[in-house]
Amino acid sequence: MNKRLDHLPSAKRRQLKWVVDTVRDGFAEAIAQRTAPRLRDGKLLKIILFGSHARSDWVSDPIGRYFSDFDLLIVVDHADLTDFPEFWSKTDGILLDALIAGDFLRTPVSLIVHDIDDVNQQLELGRYFFMDIAREGIVLFEEPGHPFAEAKPLTPQLALEESQNYFEDWFNSANQFFDMYRIMLERGENNIAAFQLHQATERYYHALFLVLTLYSPKTHNLNQLRKLAEELDNTLVEIWPNDTKFHKRCYELLREAYVKARYSRHYRITAEELAWLGERVGMLRDRVRALGEARLAALRAEIV
Repeated sequence: MNKRLDHLPSAKRRQLKWVVDTVRDGFAEAIAQRTAPRLRDGKLLKIILFGSHARSDWVSDPIGRYFSDFDLLIVVDHADLTDFPEFWSKTDGILLDALIAGDFLRTPVSLIVHDIDDVNQQLELGRYFFMDIAREGIVLFEEPGHPFAEAKPLTPQLALEESQNYFEDWFNSANQFFDMYRIMLERGENNIAAFQLHQATERYYHALFLVLTLYSPKTHNLNQLRKLAEELDNTLVEIWPNDTKFHKRCYELLREAYVKARYSRHYRITAEELAWLGERVGMLRDRVRALGEARLAALRAEIV
């Protein structure tokens, strides 16, 4: 795998070095007080930059206030260490605080964490997402002696079958939650409607990941899902404008709905906010459908 960052401006290289140091320090702190040897002796094996900053097609748009993330794959030595809330949320918070402060870190950071056995299995199963990382990713840190498995591309027929099954399951499931959002909105059950809409949004994103890459991140975090999806197709940026306080508030209410709409008595969302969000999620649905159908058509063409 590539280890060179010559294509990045010096400021971004400095930021990445600080991010890598922060991730390593955060992991060391997270396992330091563990009593179970399996956790205390856990290893961080690799930190790999992938996505737009690895490919040299990142976006930095101060006017539109859109900036591509540093997308990082964190590889650890066993699955217990992939528990994000337990081992990685504090580090994620430090990175977010640094970004908000803006004194040094100017690029958002998105972390995904997998164990080495899982990554190797995904490569052996021909999962595009991990194959792209193995081909295009840039190693920022690694412990020696832990190579990735050789990728084994799927046949066009198998790729089509898996992609179609994933897309049908997740897209149809998202539509069901979208229908429930409408029903709850009509009944005036705004909080339940918000939760249903969050679930629809999350599942549309998962449907997109699975049909395009045969992989989807294990998260309910809409920010992370959204950023990764926009890396796959930058037209998705248009779904969520943030040019007004109303737009920003609506998106935050949707993002928070997974937990707060169900459990917090302080969560409030209006019918107007829900209607706007429903319109945007409808746009997301239509775009995901178009991208999914185009991908399936391309796979069918490879078979003929």
